[in-house]
Amino acid sequence: MRPPALIQPWLTVEELMVWVREAPTRDAYKMRLAVWLTHIGYHAYEVSDMLQVSKQAVWLWTAQYNKHGPESLKRKGRGGRRWYYLSLSQEDALLQGFREYALRGEVLTAKQIFPEVRKAVGREVSIDYVYRLLRRHKWRKLGPRPRHVKSDKSAQEEFKKTTRLSSRKR
Repeated sequence: MRPPALIQPWLTVEELMVWVREAPTRDAYKMRLAVWLTHIGYHAYEVSDMLQVSKQAVWLWTAQYNKHGPESLKRKGRGGRRWYYLSLSQEDALLQGFREYALRGEVLTAKQIFPEVRKAVGREVSIDYVYRLLRRHKWRKLGPRPRHVKSDKSAQEEFKKTTRLSSRKR
């Protein structure tokens, strides 16, 4: 069996023990404890069982500690927009031109906006990208209620009057 991972000597053993004890949060304590347990000779699968985390998490934490030191475990997480074509301010500026049309009451569709977005991005994008862009900026889909082409308003009103169980009489 392979020996456990080696921990780089960023801190002495005493400093490492104090560092683990002074963890500000429960998650930080788990990360630091994983590094400590690996340092004293436990394998990643044993540490993951003790701390109820995945082996990959233990490997990640020990690798981050070994590469960048104790400060590397203070990371926030991976949230946010990491892959995007335009920044939020650029997207907002792009939609600013369409706001004038919308405020005048003209109907705008994603298909109408699509060529402008493609030109602003400078590459081929999908129509789904346009829908997500509109949703990101709180543009919502408003449209008239669909009506059948052959619908007859007077026949509908007459039907409402002559039905036995109308919703009003329940």
